[in-house]
Amino acid sequence: MAQDRESMEYDVVIVGAGPAGLSAAIRLKQLDGDLNVVVLEKGSEVGAHILSGAVLDPSGLDALLPDWRDMGAPITVPVREDNFYMLGEAGRIRVPNFVMPPLMSNHGNYIVSMGNVCRWMAEVAEGLGVEIFPGMSCSELVFGDKGEVKGVVAGEFGRNADGSEGPGYEPGMELHGKYVFLSEGVRGSLSQQVIAKYDLARDADVQKYGLGMKEIWEIDPAKHREGTVTHTMGWPLNGNAGGGSFIYHLDNNQVYVGFVVHLNYENPYLFPYMEFQRFKHHPMVADLLKGGKRVAYGARAINEGGYQSIPKSAFPGGALLGCSAGLVNVPRIKGNHNAMLSGKLAAEQAFEAIGAGRSGDVLDGYDAELKSGPVGQDLKKVRNVKPLWSKFGLMASLAVGGFDMWTNNLFGLSLLGTLKHGKSDAEATRKKFAYEPIDYPKPDGKLSFDRLTNVSFSMTNHEESQPAHLTLRDPDIPVERNLPDYAGPSARYCPAGVYEFVQEEGKPTRFVINFQNCVHCKTCDIKDPAQNIVWTVPQGGDGPNYPNM
Repeated sequence: MAQDRESMEYDVVIVGAGPAGLSAAIRLKQLDGDLNVVVLEKGSEVGAHILSGAVLDPSGLDALLPDWRDMGAPITVPVREDNFYMLGEAGRIRVPNFVMPPLMSNHGNYIVSMGNVCRWMAEVAEGLGVEIFPGMSCSELVFGDKGEVKGVVAGEFGRNADGSEGPGYEPGMELHGKYVFLSEGVRGSLSQQVIAKYDLARDADVQKYGLGMKEIWEIDPAKHREGTVTHTMGWPLNGNAGGGSFIYHLDNNQVYVGFVVHLNYENPYLFPYMEFQRFKHHPMVADLLKGGKRVAYGARAINEGGYQSIPKSAFPGGALLGCSAGLVNVPRIKGNHNAMLSGKLAAEQAFEAIGAGRSGDVLDGYDAELKSGPVGQDLKKVRNVKPLWSKFGLMASLAVGGFDMWTNNLFGLSLLGTLKHGKSDAEATRKKFAYEPIDYPKPDGKLSFDRLTNVSFSMTNHEESQPAHLTLRDPDIPVERNLPDYAGPSARYCPAGVYEFVQEEGKPTRFVINFQNCVHCKTCDIKDPAQNIVWTVPQGGDGPNYPNM
């Protein structure tokens, strides 16, 4: 039965207050201060759910707000040193900067907290008259008479655990727009619905993903080198999975320590979180962190499909922005600049359409310009690095992928054409019989930590009386298929300890979902071999509360 909800009308409704959504909001008001623009953010505040490396390429911000350097932006730590290492278990080899294609250089970039950048961008947007509502999860799409997206349902609260309406139930509101922009980040629940409904990925390659985990450390001032950027590959993953690390020295003696595991790994015994914890015991990292303290933790999936995996990004009534469209440059580990450029472009296309009296149609100009303009050009140059890595491993990716980036950089062409990704990350998972369990060292509580302790440093909170926002298409699959065939990989691929298989004496094994631990990374929605787990939004304001990720 359809809910009787109040509705509000806007020119443009934007879901998600990340760099893409806020850029779109700012640009719309720059173009026409009379446009009614609303941004809906599921986090308790803007920035609460933002997690990124992050070394920011300022090109997106330069295009959107050319005077940002004079506007008090929290972008104050320029990159001063750029290092790249191949790690062995006890040693390292530095890769000289001159062999890296120019696009890999971080000269002119900045080490930032994207959470704080988004908080600042929200202030800019509000100063222009944009309405921003945090704590408002968008749980449903609203469709018009012609099948177009005409709005979203936001702010539903108070359901009981069984889904029934509790005593304080609030049905939420419908927010309608002439256009609806989905800027939910990676694997957004509404974005997935739109992609499926309109078959937007029909002509795109399969999307690929990585899992990024990050800690903020306060370290000994004598070891701190503000502006230093370090990336590593090799140990501890070696041949078990693709991925690598980042270590960024920002200000105030703080360091971002991050680890990315590509989710197309085959071995179901791989434990990405424990690979991250093991990495910190490498002598180079351990020496840096010794005497310091971890002050925050978080995790987030990362789009890795690149240029060939971008779906059609315009649909009847709206557009996919930023990571909802998959705009991360994988070898550069950067997507924030492309997110901002996509938001700016979508705003310009919607402004033109509204000015012409249109609404609810397909912004074809957005999709075309996204793929042919600066964003597409950025991603096209590196399009073969990820498929090379997936198919042939790290060394082939460095050698052949590096050569391919050089030819793209120098001549604007690839001798390889455009390679395909092959299997989805879920399909890449192989059954346990080909592998032995991996023995991971126990965390020492000084450099390495157990998951639940670390999750407490994400300030994650969910109202436990609500329905679980993680659901199973078939409740029997985890115990009857995933446990015997894949050794229950959800107990390992989740970086927050949400999933566990509980064995009690004399009773059958139970699959338990501790949804209150969820940091909204979306890994389960991506990696589950049977694609049995569905991630939906919890009620607004729930989830992590990242301070300055």
